[in-house]
Amino acid sequence: MPLQESGEMYLVTILSLSEDGSPVRSLDISKRMGYSRPSISRAMRILKMDGYIDIDESGFISLTEKGLEIARTINERHIVLYEFLCSIGVDGKTADSDACRIEHVISNKSFKALKKHVKKLK
Repeated sequence: MPLQESGEMYLVTILSLSEDGSPVRSLDISKRMGYSRPSISRAMRILKMDGYIDIDESGFISLTEKGLEIARTINERHIVLYEFLCSIGVDGKTADSDACRIEHVISNKSFKALKKHVKKLK
């Protein structure tokens, strides 16, 4: 079954939190996303069961290769969509919000075309 938008957002959040090299805990994800700890714990169990994350004996969370690939893909989509929307005059706050929604539903074909167009703009 394909990963839902919420699962993708958890993976992107884990990627973001881990970028400074610090271990990631459920509490960190809860604080960043504003969700309850029980909701985070349930989501982490599902992501682990589906092979997107690993959780060590200390409770630290890391992305598997499968999870990392999805997180990087969604992150790249967000950046390109944000840049495009800003380039056509959308304010940063709106562009960020809209990119967050679009990044989960845009097809690979459309994204590749958009990415190519954004590169030309630079």
